[in-house]
Amino acid sequence: MSEFDLIHQYFTHPTPSAELGVGDDAALLRVSEGKELVVSTDMLVSGTHFFADTDPFQLGHKTLAVNLSDLAAMGAVPRWATLSLSLPSVDEDWLQRFSEGFFSLADDNGVELIGGDTTRGPLNLCVTIMGEVPRGKALRRDGAKIGDDIWVSGKLGQAALGLANLQGKVKFYGEVRDECLKALHQPQPRVALGLVLRGIANSAIDISDGLIADLGHILERSHVGAEISLELLPIVDDGVEEDIAQRCALSGGDDYELCFTAPASQRDVLAALAEQLKFPLTRIGHIRVGQDCVVRDGEGKEMKIEKGGYDHFA
Repeated sequence: MSEFDLIHQYFTHPTPSAELGVGDDAALLRVSEGKELVVSTDMLVSGTHFFADTDPFQLGHKTLAVNLSDLAAMGAVPRWATLSLSLPSVDEDWLQRFSEGFFSLADDNGVELIGGDTTRGPLNLCVTIMGEVPRGKALRRDGAKIGDDIWVSGKLGQAALGLANLQGKVKFYGEVRDECLKALHQPQPRVALGLVLRGIANSAIDISDGLIADLGHILERSHVGAEISLELLPIVDDGVEEDIAQRCALSGGDDYELCFTAPASQRDVLAALAEQLKFPLTRIGHIRVGQDCVVRDGEGKEMKIEKGGYDHFA
């Protein structure tokens, strides 16, 4: 199978909103009037971001999901994506399953695949995603205000626990294991949450490298500090030792939940949104004067956090 046959068979999909999609030297896009273009790129590398034997349907899902999570953190509507693949060989069964996983999530979120590239080499996957947000309305990292509440979506640390379980570092079983593995392999990007947070949140980020690390990016860009309570973190609370679940929530990474700050006046609004969206939004602390993030235990004592989050080059 040639490169062009591969693209035609597995990665050519309708693109009704693009002026020109797959099949030419480049795509042609028309951004809606009054909107700004939001662009993000993520790469997934075999052996670093996923196991080589990962189910290809789940991998197709995750390849797009991690990029959708970036758009969610900006409050953007997903529109288009490009996909570049480095493949060791042409495995048609693998490609069929991978493309099914990718397009299943793409179709659910209105994303059109408009181009990309394929080459022979170690298994690497790279998506560039594009979305739109009303001019001046994007959620950003630099808007946190002193006194803001700090919120997170969903449950933290599940993906890190799932990875630790697969690596034999932590043993747990049953439904909690299934949930953690699903969080690792098929994260659910919080696109709907990002859209409704426009005008409510002052700042936002997606949690990909761990809560402490990613909240730290908000603090750095906003020139503020933070204080969070360990006991308030939404963690796995069944079948896993509490201290392990807490460590994974603080610095495990791969959650793809949103961390955001909002004025205290928005608490009732956010409680109603959690009911509407059918997943938890949890207030875990507040923004304060300073530069660092203080984590307090159940007795109010400041904790020493040895590892802040994942770093590819640390």
